[in-house]
Amino acid sequence: MSARRRAPRAPAAAAAAALVAALSAGCADANGAGRTLTVFAAASLQEVFTEVARDFEREHPGVDVALSSAGSSDLATQITEGAPADVFASADEETVARVTGAGLAAGEPEVFATNVLAIATPAGNPAGITSFADLARPGQAVVVCAPRVPCGAAARRVQETTGVALSPVSEESSVTDVLGKVTTGQADAGLVYATDVARAGDAVTAVPFPEAAGTVSTYPVVALSGAADPALAAQFVDAVTGPAGRAVLLAAGFGVPAA
Repeated sequence: MSARRRAPRAPAAAAAAALVAALSAGCADANGAGRTLTVFAAASLQEVFTEVARDFEREHPGVDVALSSAGSSDLATQITEGAPADVFASADEETVARVTGAGLAAGEPEVFATNVLAIATPAGNPAGITSFADLARPGQAVVVCAPRVPCGAAARRVQETTGVALSPVSEESSVTDVLGKVTTGQADAGLVYATDVARAGDAVTAVPFPEAAGTVSTYPVVALSGAADPALAAQFVDAVTGPAGRAVLLAAGFGVPAA
């Protein structure tokens, strides 16, 4: 038996189908459905932005928020080198300025959170560290962020204001990498953000130090000029800076600007 051929679709029917498809695509775009919003966020924001993204997806059916978390400096480099992204949230204003200075921001960055450094030690604080000066004791294995990373720049400022010079055994590209060295026992202590210590729970012991108050880190967020859907990117920024986003940030231990 020979295979049965399907009759060719009538031109009018094909044109009608194409029109319906085009109209459907237009409706999907208008509603934000079927779209991916790519958000680059500092490593210290991973947990809170995951929650904000989940709420945003629930309020925008069909939108998928693709969250990329890493050191702010690495993310800024990726953006300036052409990586596709819609929104950028940095752990300091200096790093986001690299993106705005390259003409890649849609509008002015908005500060939405603050953070301070804290000392994280393995659970129980076996090295008996009680102050920032203790990190400079001989034989202490201390891990910090690299100077190009916001948490590393903050650590450098604390050293300058206190006159305490550290000799870290390694400099990492993000606070999560520093925290990993501490929780796995590869370091006696690490300098991370207070929110990272809180997130780690019983895996670490926190050692706050008063000098950290003089080096508060400010977090800006901005929609990017290359956003695939500028309106959707702006809506995500609003979600971060609005009441719901502020509540998530406060619950995680971040400070937020006065409303």
